[in-house]
Amino acid sequence: MAMLVVVTENVPPRLRGRLAIWLLEIRAGVYVGDVSKRIREMIWDQVNSLAEEGNVAMAWSCNKESGFEFQTYGENRREPTDHDGLRLVRFLPPKDN
Repeated sequence: MAMLVVVTENVPPRLRGRLAIWLLEIRAGVYVGDVSKRIREMIWDQVNSLAEEGNVAMAWSCNKESGFEFQTYGENRREPTDHDGLRLVRFLPPKDN
């Protein structure tokens, strides 16, 4: 079991409902819980199939040097990048419309 945090933005209510089954919504769009790897992977499958145009960040504790791992879904100016085996976040410039 590992601590899991899921942060959602602009996702459909049905995804928020699915997340609320497994996790506690401590703020609007912010979910936390202590789940197994199997449940975490099932939650990520739900994110991939239901998030539509929204975006999601999911982080969980693990035995890596940083103490956590994360993955993201959807468009966002913050983009995960690998730097010498360490996952960092790159901040992209705003898109001109």
